[in-house]
Amino acid sequence: MKTPVRLNALRAFEASARHQSFSAAAAELHVTPAAVGQLVRELESALGTPLFNRATSGRTRLIPTEVAERALPDIRAGFERLALGFERLQEGPADRVLTVTVSPAFAAKWLLPRIDRFQAACPDTDVRLETSLRPVDFIARRVDIGVRYGTGHWPGLTADKLMDEEIYPACSPELLRQHGPLREPGDLARETLIHDLSMDGHPGFPTWKAWLHKAGVPGVATSRGMRINNSAAVLQAAMEGQGIALARSVMARDDLAAGRLVRLFPEFEFVSALAYYAVYRPECAGLPGSVAFRNWLQEEAATTTVARYPG
Repeated sequence: MKTPVRLNALRAFEASARHQSFSAAAAELHVTPAAVGQLVRELESALGTPLFNRATSGRTRLIPTEVAERALPDIRAGFERLALGFERLQEGPADRVLTVTVSPAFAAKWLLPRIDRFQAACPDTDVRLETSLRPVDFIARRVDIGVRYGTGHWPGLTADKLMDEEIYPACSPELLRQHGPLREPGDLARETLIHDLSMDGHPGFPTWKAWLHKAGVPGVATSRGMRINNSAAVLQAAMEGQGIALARSVMARDDLAAGRLVRLFPEFEFVSALAYYAVYRPECAGLPGSVAFRNWLQEEAATTTVARYPG
């Protein structure tokens, strides 16, 4: 089968599998049911295998075979990519929109305070920011590039490391004035611990239990305290004197530098097993907007340092 015919046949097959009907697929594709059936039969003949079983309980339904079910996700992803490519062809030179996905906390605490520098360097590129607590489908959401926190492995994406992260207790200066100094980690037993649940259960995500174990501190109850599923809100609670946060250095950097938070026990170093990565689809690696944004991220990441509590 020639390529254009094969694409038409695949479209007919995918629509028929989705609707479980040649007639419904034909209505969607604006052709006759006979034409859809013919395309599917030609595809089956070229492949040498049937793609549907017929079920006749009440009305005839097309049930994809096992081999068809395995192929359908890739075929659908292929059509989504073709649709995205066609949209790119339709974009004019003025439509220079870069879609970036990050977590809400990373956007609030790191990206947004710095994004004006990217806009100044690339004034012809408009950034469309999508924030989500969960990883998004880059094709379905038309995403160009993102920043993710993890081990650096996400299926279908290239990951360039940006920043490691240190984990440490932090609190407001006012809490120390009211409660007195915290001279050693064991003093945490008398304080309210604020737990970050933004990636609860993710292997390697730092917890109070892990930090206290690293510091060699037994007897501090980690089953109690305030629990928040947003890293930015964890820091905000600490700044308002609600307790001691287990701060992530990339998120807390600006608050420490401004004196809104102080770092506790700097002698205990705890580097997270997770890090920040710029992520993008390999086929989009050379797009000018993506290249410019990746380069800018690397430059900004290189200037991100940890402000320390002087003790």
